[in-house]
Amino acid sequence: MNWFAKLLLKARRWSVQLAALLILNSYFLAWLKQVPCPVLNCYACPLAVLACPIGTLQHFSIIHRIPFFTLGLLGLIGSLVGRLSCGWFCPFGFLQDLSYRLKTPKLSLSNSWGWLRYLVLILLVGLIPLLTLEPWFCKLCPMGTLEGGIPLVLTDSTLRALIGRFFWLKAFILVVFLAWMILTKRPFCRFICPLGAIYSLFNRLSALQLVISPENCHECDHCRQVCPMDISVPKDLGSTQCIRCLECIQACPQGVIGFTEVAP
Repeated sequence: MNWFAKLLLKARRWSVQLAALLILNSYFLAWLKQVPCPVLNCYACPLAVLACPIGTLQHFSIIHRIPFFTLGLLGLIGSLVGRLSCGWFCPFGFLQDLSYRLKTPKLSLSNSWGWLRYLVLILLVGLIPLLTLEPWFCKLCPMGTLEGGIPLVLTDSTLRALIGRFFWLKAFILVVFLAWMILTKRPFCRFICPLGAIYSLFNRLSALQLVISPENCHECDHCRQVCPMDISVPKDLGSTQCIRCLECIQACPQGVIGFTEVAP
């Protein structure tokens, strides 16, 4: 995967994120909509061309079957590049990156709360849909409300007539996250996202790994300043929060951070 990382280093990350957003929501490729995509992108979005993998996992929980294809796809991606999809191709991650750029006071939160995303994965994606036969993560997902719920309500008068308290609850959750992502680096990715939780299981084992020359590191913590996941690379190399955005490699003043391949 070194060639892939080198290719990404030559690109502007925001341009790749923008291209991914447009491709995943290009409408005319909607004949692919039964295929799960590698990032969080709502199936209900009128423009979406692929299925959300988390929605797919919930569907299989509800029908009491094992989603072999989806799990295999996520496992393959994770074993090759870890959480790289979160850093380069996820539309909701892109929105969080853009929102945090707004000039406001910032709130720093410890990554020690990252275990919450595993709880979301187990409960809202697995156990609760299994027991209630309802896709509860999709019902509450702020990305789903933004991409699916709001556009559908705005374009369908029949749905507008059905708006009730639950829709306003969904809208409130979305507003909370929109405000939070302005104040904190990628809060949804770091503390909530079940897809990130799945990919993070492969971070320390994936073929693409960050490496550092500790003898040359001045511990300036500049890597943490530019990291969208608020990671200090020398202190937490191989972090399960790392989204392989490669920003730390480009920003390190000593040039001591790089990447290598290890056997997955």
